[in-house]
Amino acid sequence: MPHQSSLLKQQEAKSTAVAHAKVIAPGVPARLGSTPSTTFRGNPAIFGRLVEDHDKHRALLAMIEATSPKDPARKLLFEEFVRDVHGHAAAEEQALWSTIMRNPETTQFARHAVGDHHKIDKLMADAAARDITSPGWLRHFAKLKEEYLDHILEEETEQFVEAEKTLSPPDQRYMRRVFSRRKKAEKAAAEIEKKIALKPT
Repeated sequence: MPHQSSLLKQQEAKSTAVAHAKVIAPGVPARLGSTPSTTFRGNPAIFGRLVEDHDKHRALLAMIEATSPKDPARKLLFEEFVRDVHGHAAAEEQALWSTIMRNPETTQFARHAVGDHHKIDKLMADAAARDITSPGWLRHFAKLKEEYLDHILEEETEQFVEAEKTLSPPDQRYMRRVFSRRKKAEKAAAEIEKKIALKPT
């Protein structure tokens, strides 16, 4: 049955993404629970590759939350999350959104996604600037987690859906190759910025 085959492919893609997160701290549980339903999970082109990263990030967020303040795994997991998200966002903008932005029908989706990336950058810098071993650190982290999960849900259920309509299958496969190459370079160059976010007046 093709439907069963598709579900199996999706489960395998999610398991692989979680395994990539677990490499950082094998002893920390990755309790994701259910993830939002998307037809892109396991897709061989650009959108499947992006969802693969999203699932890894969901796992990292769950693992960070499962650590205690003094657990050295918390810092390792958080730094991996920040670097991976930086690399992911920069490569996504280069491989996907720069093209989508040129189409008047999809410009708003691309701009919204890129705007979210900047907001998340500020929240990551705020969390990085605070004492990760303090009992209250998870409160600041919770805001970052909420914003990031909202962002990737919106991408998977709205923005990718609209973007896909304007791209041919060969374009999507080409974008995956561009994304993978740029992600590696951008992640390697990523620095962890530390800057407390000013409260809105």
